[in-house]
Amino acid sequence: MEPTSLLANPTPAHGTYPVRRRRGVSALAATVAAALLAACGSDGPSGEASVDNGAASGSPVEVVAVDYAYVDLPAEVPAGTSFALRNDSDIEVHEFVAVLLPDDETRSVADLVQLPPAELGALFAGVQTVLVAPPGEAGFAVEGTGALDEAGRYAIVCVIPTGADVEEYLAAAAEAEGGPPEVAGGPPHIVQGMFAELTVTD
Repeated sequence: MEPTSLLANPTPAHGTYPVRRRRGVSALAATVAAALLAACGSDGPSGEASVDNGAASGSPVEVVAVDYAYVDLPAEVPAGTSFALRNDSDIEVHEFVAVLLPDDETRSVADLVQLPPAELGALFAGVQTVLVAPPGEAGFAVEGTGALDEAGRYAIVCVIPTGADVEEYLAAAAEAEGGPPEVAGGPPHIVQGMFAELTVTD
């Protein structure tokens, strides 16, 4: 039997943080959560991503989350840039998970998403920050500070399950203490196209 990718077999992911299996999370879902699946090229409804987007001014770069894309996410920012997340969705919780990709990884993140989950788990260990935003609200940091200090190529992803209950998700995230919140829902938002790539320069 051939291995399947998340996009081919969208098993719900239950968070994006280092995996701690609890309450019977499936091996595939746990691997996907650990992998922090990402891809390049989701510029969202705003079209082509810009460079910097005001990051040089020292103020946070505000990224807008919609169902299911990132809007106003620059293609490139200098090291030390801080990000803020605003969620314009009326129904979905969204997150901004920044994963530093290995220096020797040259494939596009869109190609990486097609890999079997076990292979992805070896590539996406470098979570630098996680911002979460309830529907219609500004986001807050649940890991890191929102700043990306290390130069390199980043995957920006949201793997919250589609249709997850907002209150249940936020409560589970608070209880998880950095682990993956475990909530019911459909396929992770990345399957719906909520992913992007960002380069941080020296």
